[in-house]
Amino acid sequence: MLSVVEIVVGILLLFGGGELFVQGSVALALLFGIPQLVIGLTVVALGTSTPELFVSLLSTLQGSDDLAVSNVVGSNIFNMMVVLGCSAVILPLRVQSRLVRRDVPILLAVSMAVWGMASAGRVTWQAGVALLVALVINTIWEIRTSREAKISEAADSQGGLSKEGGSEGDNDLDLGESDISLKPALIKLVAGLAVLIWGSQILVKGATAIALGLGVSQTVIGLTIVSAGTSMPELVTSIVAALRGKGDLAIGNVVGSNLMNQMLILGSCAFLSGSRGLTVDPTMIQRDLPIMVATTLACLPIFWTGGVITRREGGILLGLYGLFLLEQVVPYVQPELSAPLQWFTLLVVVPAVVLLLVVQSAGYWRSEKRLRA
Repeated sequence: MLSVVEIVVGILLLFGGGELFVQGSVALALLFGIPQLVIGLTVVALGTSTPELFVSLLSTLQGSDDLAVSNVVGSNIFNMMVVLGCSAVILPLRVQSRLVRRDVPILLAVSMAVWGMASAGRVTWQAGVALLVALVINTIWEIRTSREAKISEAADSQGGLSKEGGSEGDNDLDLGESDISLKPALIKLVAGLAVLIWGSQILVKGATAIALGLGVSQTVIGLTIVSAGTSMPELVTSIVAALRGKGDLAIGNVVGSNLMNQMLILGSCAFLSGSRGLTVDPTMIQRDLPIMVATTLACLPIFWTGGVITRREGGILLGLYGLFLLEQVVPYVQPELSAPLQWFTLLVVVPAVVLLLVVQSAGYWRSEKRLRA
């Protein structure tokens, strides 16, 4: 019971600490004259991933590699299935063409690269450096392309509309810039950092105790309880965005967070692991990393079909996550049902999902062909 309380308290502390950390970081960035575009693409994007970052870093430093890696993989699966699914069920999400052309393919490429890096049973510190360098390159590219897009929009809007668009862009971060001062910003930053570290320690301690008490691996706990808990900021952010009709923000939050999880968090953990490398559970290599790649790959045809994630597709994503949880839990609760569940997934669920995606994609491309004709 105490371990469950520790997990709940740890998640709440991570949530509050992440919020303070983001507020302090953004305020400091504004005080030092950093453009809001850069803040939005770096500090705010990092904000929703800080719980995963601190939990995985602490786990790595304590030698709990399975918990560190499974937290990253589980968070990515949770984001794609639950965060996107819940957001789409609330309000069908319209997908921007840029997301399909650039961001999701990059996420797919990074996910496959991570799977390849982990296939030998460990992620080396050299692979960690490569992921961190890729993060820097992607961030610079993101900032440059976003700035170019803004300049293009301003040029097209002509005169007064251009001025109005610039004003809106400056107010993207409503932080009361005139009231910002150095001391409160530093207090929020330090307090947020302290709460994040404290919350991470409590959550890792509780998760490890539950794993030992139930006789399950840290990998399973990381893929389920810990990853779902550390992904709460993404879930809340995307649901609020969907309720406000900001579908692009809801989807962008998921894609950006998943990129951060792999390039920043996994890269940092691998780098800190040093010469020993970051150990990866064989089960994760054979099952969970392919699922992470497959969920990203499956989202491409979903995004293609009319540029909208429908409520039905959101419901399918939620149902698939429920099946993923069953796959994790059943071997420990009802071992005799494990093999039948796996066969059901392989012979019924996977073909049905593939068929649905193929039919939807074919229908979309036929309609596109008719329109062009």
